[in-house]
Amino acid sequence: MKINLKFNLKETIQKYKRVLILARKPTMDELKKISRICFMGFFVMGFISFVFYMVSAIFGA
Repeated sequence: MKINLKFNLKETIQKYKRVLILARKPTMDELKKISRICFMGFFVMGFISFVFYMVSAIFGA
């Protein structure tokens, strides 16, 4: 059991290493697009939460 666990750990570390080698820093354009999409998602979720809050405040739930 110990040998199998050691092999799985070594294999997993090799997979992580391969991903880190292939990863690259995003360009400024990619960063702007990602930031804009995240902001819009936060805004939509906040707006939906605010609407639920207002409905519950009006109807006294």
